[in-house]
Amino acid sequence: MHRPALLLLLLITGLLAPGAVLAQVKRCTAADGTLIYTDRKCDDIGATERLGALPSASGVVAGHARNVCARTVQDLVYSFSNALQSGDANQVAGVYDWAGMGTSNAYRVMTRLEAIARRPLIDVQPMYSGDTNAYGDDIVTFDETTGEVITRAPRKPRLIGLRVEQTLANGSTPSRTNFGLRQRMGCWWVRL
Repeated sequence: MHRPALLLLLLITGLLAPGAVLAQVKRCTAADGTLIYTDRKCDDIGATERLGALPSASGVVAGHARNVCARTVQDLVYSFSNALQSGDANQVAGVYDWAGMGTSNAYRVMTRLEAIARRPLIDVQPMYSGDTNAYGDDIVTFDETTGEVITRAPRKPRLIGLRVEQTLANGSTPSRTNFGLRQRMGCWWVRL
């Protein structure tokens, strides 16, 4: 007799209890400028509240759709440049081709992308195959007997990668990283 009464009491208590409360996510900015997402008050973690729209479940922030894939090389260069300028390794990783990569190799690549993302960006330049040197300048060849310049029929250069020009933390030492390009599933991606 006590068991049915206890079950009835638990059932009524469950119906009267308030529904599950969703945690409110707050965007905070730390003293060093790092963006922090938390369910606590920003003051509790020594940060200030950052105003602005949070991403919705659909991936739309303040009316802007999230870039899912670069359909053209120009889109890739734009996304890649913005990711590098943001200094966020996760954004850089978003345009990286991870297909077929094992866990340990992915950790090594991510560590390298973090180092690249921290450096100040100067420029992202295309790299072409063909009769050009590492800087994209034409290679001139000469006839061994006459010394005349050998002219060749012009070929359309083929884009093979992107060169990232940066400086190291001291602001003056140049740093250069070459990324290959890969088209997979209709999207363009970078590879180291």
